[in-house]
Amino acid sequence: MDEWIMERYSLAKERIGEIVSEREVQEPYVDFFRKTASFLRLVTEVLEQNCREMSLKEHEEQNQRLYKDILPENYADSYGNPAYAAKMFGEYGQEFCFLYAELRGSIAFAFEKKWWDVTTTLELFLEVYSAFEGEEIPSVRVLREILKSYANDYCQDMVEQRTRESVDPQLNFAAEIVTEADLSDLRYLYYYGEYISDNEKKTAEFLNSLPEEQIEAMARTYTEGYRIGFVNGRKDLSKKKTVNIRYPIGFERMVKAAIRQFAEMGLQPVIFRYAVHAVNKKNQNRIGFVGTPANPQYDYDHRQDCALFMDSDFVKRKLRSMQNAYEKYKDLAGVHAGPACIETFGETPFSPENKPEALSLTEAQQKLMVEMNNESGQIVNRYIKGDERSFTIIAYPVPEIGEEYPEIFREIVKINTLDYNRYAKIQQTIIETLDTGEWVEIKGHGKNETDLRIHLHTLEDVRKQTNFENCVADVNIPVGEVFTSPVLAGTCGTLHVTKVYLEGLQYKDLKLVFEDGKITEYSCHNFENEEDNRKYIEENILFHHEKLPMGEFAIGTNTTAYVAARKYGIADKLPILIAEKMGPHFAVGDTCYSWAEDVSVYNPDGREIIARDNEVSILRKEDVSRAYYGCHTDITIPYEELGSIRVLTGNAETVSIIENGRFVLPGTEELNQPFEENGI
Repeated sequence: MDEWIMERYSLAKERIGEIVSEREVQEPYVDFFRKTASFLRLVTEVLEQNCREMSLKEHEEQNQRLYKDILPENYADSYGNPAYAAKMFGEYGQEFCFLYAELRGSIAFAFEKKWWDVTTTLELFLEVYSAFEGEEIPSVRVLREILKSYANDYCQDMVEQRTRESVDPQLNFAAEIVTEADLSDLRYLYYYGEYISDNEKKTAEFLNSLPEEQIEAMARTYTEGYRIGFVNGRKDLSKKKTVNIRYPIGFERMVKAAIRQFAEMGLQPVIFRYAVHAVNKKNQNRIGFVGTPANPQYDYDHRQDCALFMDSDFVKRKLRSMQNAYEKYKDLAGVHAGPACIETFGETPFSPENKPEALSLTEAQQKLMVEMNNESGQIVNRYIKGDERSFTIIAYPVPEIGEEYPEIFREIVKINTLDYNRYAKIQQTIIETLDTGEWVEIKGHGKNETDLRIHLHTLEDVRKQTNFENCVADVNIPVGEVFTSPVLAGTCGTLHVTKVYLEGLQYKDLKLVFEDGKITEYSCHNFENEEDNRKYIEENILFHHEKLPMGEFAIGTNTTAYVAARKYGIADKLPILIAEKMGPHFAVGDTCYSWAEDVSVYNPDGREIIARDNEVSILRKEDVSRAYYGCHTDITIPYEELGSIRVLTGNAETVSIIENGRFVLPGTEELNQPFEENGI
C-alpha cells in the first residue's frame, strides 16, 4: 500500500476525530460538521475492519447506522435533502448538500478497501471545515470553488479508475464475494456495503430454497441468450475474454452459476459497482451491481449534482481523461464482449418530487452534457467496438412485489423460458405481412389517444430482405416481439399511454407528438405545474435533446406475460424488458442497432434485416457526432389500451394484425389463447 496515502489518511482521520467534539465554527454550520465527522469516523472503522468476522446482527446494525440518515422516515431533516439544506444554510444549501452526497460515497470505498478514495473524501471535508473555522465564513463562491477544484483535480484519477473497472477482471471485489462466500450465510449480503433491505434478504433466502438444477437452468437461459446474441449477430465470441455481469444483490446463486457457464465460453467476469463519485455519475441511473436504493428521492435529488462543476473546461478534461484511460487499457477493452444484465422489478412505483433547491443543469450545461455524452459514446465505441460486442438482459421480481412473490417468481421463470420455436413461427407470419406494407397504422382504444402512422423502408427483394427482426429470446429475454427502425420521413402522429413506468420513474398520461419521426410536442400529468411536467420529460426521456427521433417500432406478442401481469395485478411494476413484449412499443432516441448499423443481421429464415438505419443514424458516415443521442427509451401501449394495428400495402389494401387488443391475422390466433384461458 502507498505509504504517502497511508500518511495522509492517518492525519485526516486523526483531525476528523477531533472535530466530532469541537465547536470552532459558527452556527448553523457546527451541527453539519460534527454529525458528518461522526459519520466519517464510522467510515474509517469500516475501512479498517474485517467485515467477515462480524455477526449477522452486527452487520445489520452497522448497515442501519450507515444509511439511516437518508431513509425516507428521516429524510426530512437530512442534510442530503436539498430542501432541508437550503432551510438550514440559505444560499450555501446546494454546496453543503453536494458535499454531503459526495462524502457518502466513501461508504462504498471503505468496503472495497479503496484507501485513496476514502482519503480524498476525508481531505475534502477537512478543507471545507478549515474554511469555516474562525469568525469569518467564506463566501458561497469560495465554497463552490473548493468543491469544483476537487472535481477537476481528481477527474483524471476518477475517470481512469472507472474505465479500468469496466474492463479489468482482476478488479474482482464483487466476483470474489459471489464465488468464494458461503451464500447460505446471509452475512455475505453486507460485504458489498450497499443498503440491505428485505428485498435482498428475502431474494437470497428464496434462491437458497431452489434446487441447484433450477438455479443452473435460470443461469443457462441468461448465458445462452448472451451466446446466441453473438451467433445471430454473426459476431465472433471466441475473440472475447471478458463479460460484464450486472446484477441485483441477492441473486448471487444464479450469478455464481452464470460465472461457471460463461467460463465454458472462455469469458471471465467483470463486475463493478454503479458510479459513486459525482464526476462519474449519470443522472440517478445505477449501472453495475446494485442494492435497493435506501431512498429513491435522495438519488433523484442528486441526479444533477454535476451542475456544480459542469463547464466547458471540465468537459474537455473528462473527455481527455477518458480517451487516455481507454488507450491505457485498450488491450482489455478490445477483448471485452459487452454486458449481461439481470434486472429486477416489483418495487413500489416511484413518482418523484421536484425540488427547486436541488442542483440542476442550466440550458448551457445541458448542451455541454449532450456534447460530453455524445463524445464519450464515440470513445467507448472506438475501443469496445459496437460491431464486435453484444449483450443480454433478463428480469425477475423482488419480494416487495407482494405476498404472492414465490408464485410470481415461478411465473416469470416460465415466461423467460417460453418455446423459442413456437414464437419464431408465429412472429414470422407477422413479419411476412408487415413486409408487404409501406405504412403501419396504430390506434388506441378508450381513453388512449394514440394515432400513429409508421413509415417502413422499401424492400428491393422480399425473398432476401425484411424490415423486422424476429426477436426470440437471445439478447432480449423473454421472447415476444418483432421490431424495426422506421423511416423518419412521414412517420407522424400521437403516442399516448395513460400510465407507464420507465427507468424507475412513473409517468401519468404521457403524450408524445411526432412529425417526420421526431418529437415536437410532449406532456404528462405527474405534477400540477405544466412546466414541471415538461421539465420531467426533458430530463428523463429527452435527456436535454431538443428533439429525439423514433428509433424503433415493435409489436409485442407475449400474451402469456400480459395475462400474468393482469392475474397478479403487477402491470405497473413490470420492467420495460417484459412490458415491451405486451403490446406495440416505440423507442425514442437511437435505433435498435446503434453503433453497429453496418453489421449484417439475419432472421432465422435467412433474410437480412435491412432497416438498421434511419435518416439520423446514417449521418455517421459524414459526421458521427450528429448520428447518436446516447439514449433509447421504450414506451409500450398495453393490449387493453390498443385499438388496432393495420398494415397499409402498396396496393392500397389494409391488413389487420390486431383489432380491439386481439390478434386477428391468420396464423397468429394462438396468441389469443392465454386471454381465452383466463377469461380476459
